[in-house]
This record gives sequence, structure tokens and C-alpha cells, in this order.
Amino acid sequence: MSTIVLSSLHIVLPLLAAPLLPGIINRTKAILAGRRGQPVLQGYFDLLKLVRKGAVYSRTTTWLFRAGPIVNLVTIAMGLLLVPFGGSKALFGFDGDLILFAYLLGLGRFFVVAAALDTGSSFEGMGASREVTFSMLAEPTLFIGLFALSRLSGSMSLSGILYSTGVTGWSVGAPVLVSGAFFMIYLSENARIPVDDPATHLELTMIHEVMVLDHGGPDFALVSYGAALKLWLLGMLLVGVFSPNLAEAPLWFREGYALLGMFVLSVGVGVVESLMARVRLLKVPQLLIGAGALSVLAVILVLE
Repeated sequence: MSTIVLSSLHIVLPLLAAPLLPGIINRTKAILAGRRGQPVLQGYFDLLKLVRKGAVYSRTTTWLFRAGPIVNLVTIAMGLLLVPFGGSKALFGFDGDLILFAYLLGLGRFFVVAAALDTGSSFEGMGASREVTFSMLAEPTLFIGLFALSRLSGSMSLSGILYSTGVTGWSVGAPVLVSGAFFMIYLSENARIPVDDPATHLELTMIHEVMVLDHGGPDFALVSYGAALKLWLLGMLLVGVFSPNLAEAPLWFREGYALLGMFVLSVGVGVVESLMARVRLLKVPQLLIGAGALSVLAVILVLE
């Protein structure tokens, strides 16, 4: 199978399978709680129901409110072009693409925050303030962690960084530390426990969900689908960091390993959310600073 065709399949697969990840997380939480829970395919049913509904817009909103979910989804989909999966190269990998990847996530967040502020709601403005505050702590952690892996692998491209550390990198210890830091970013960026609770309905404790309270129908479908796709995108990054060098492995093994990693990561998130409670908002910066400390320690180990 040619590299271009395989890389294209790695873009089509997330677009089709991303809603499975929230279903796996919720199913894991239900099993650990002794409940039957929702079916794994519930995300598809919810998206279909939302698409069939109509959208209602406030007179105070402008084009920014409608553009927020669309731009966020487009930037996340563009990120799929840059992140490799299963040890294969990304479709549009180049030196420095890790910087573009981080700024694509930032651009999508900017439009979601702008859409929340466009409503004029004090609650949504509060959620937007919390979102940008926590992202200000998460983005340096991402950059520092990627720098450590770039130094270790000798590449400035995500295709050269991920799945390339092998035994040598693991002996240094930097990929383990970066994986721990990125896992906290994974929970924070996807509004999961202990940073945020996607199932809460208390506006005073909400972060991401409070920013999309006024979205409904197809717009909320774009928000929900974008959230599921972001779970997959950042999961691709985390699985790639935590994986050994698979360049010499057969194609079926590399693809199966990556898919298994996504499944294990989803189950792991479900376990974390079942065993932990959401921390106080004042404690969230401490968690993100701790993640940043892990990335800095990884850089120190690589530079020694």
C-alpha cells in the first residue's frame, strides 16, 4: 500500500470513528459503576438527532457565533494532516509542522472563545476566561515536550518525532515524562475530569460546556463532533509519544498497535474519571504546572 493512500486512510478513519471514543469512555465509567450505561454508538445517534433539529440564534450574536464551531472543526481536521498514525508518515509532514499543529489548536480555541463572548452572556464569558487561562498553561507544556522529543529524535517534524524514540529514547526516560505531561494536557484540552466534568450542569463549575450553552441543533452537532475529533487527534499524538520505534514492524502490527493504543487510552480516561473527582478550579493550574515541570525535566534529561 502506497504511503499517500495509507496516510489518507489515517484521515478518513478519525472522521468516521471519532464519535466512538466518548462512547468507550462512558461505557467504561458505566461498567466500573455497576451500571448498564449508554451504548458505545450513542455518539452517532446524538449527532444524527442534532442535525435533524433547527438552530436558534440570538439577536445579539454576529457571524462569529456561527463561525466558532465551523472554524474549530476545520482546524482540528487540518491537524489530522500533520500527525502520523501507526508509525506511518503524515500526509503533509514537514520540518516545523509541530509549530503549525499547536497554532491550529490555538486558532480553533480562539474562535470558540470568541463565539462564547459574542453571546454577551456573563456565564459564557466566565467559561471563556477559564478556558484561555488554562490553555495559557497547557500550550507551553506542549511546546516544551515536543522540543524534548525533537531533540531526542533529531527531527523537527511530527512524522520524525512520533514512533521514533525506540529503546534508546526510553532508556533516557524523556518519552515517559513527556507522555505523563501530554496525558494531563489530553484531559485538560478535552475538558475531562479532573480538570473539567463534561457531564456537569452547574454553570459555576463548568469550563468548556458553559461556552457552548447557546449552541443548538446543527451548530451543537459541530461542537460535539469537533470535541470527539479532538479526542482522537490528541490521542494520536499521545499514542505516538508513548510508542516504541515501529518502522521495521509489519503494516498490520503497526496499525493494530495504534488502534489498540487509542482504545486503551479511552479506557484509561474512563478509569481516571471513575476513580477521581473534579478538582477545585484553583487546583487546576497546579496540575498544569506540574505537567509543565515534567516536560522541563524531559528537556534536562535530553540535554545532559
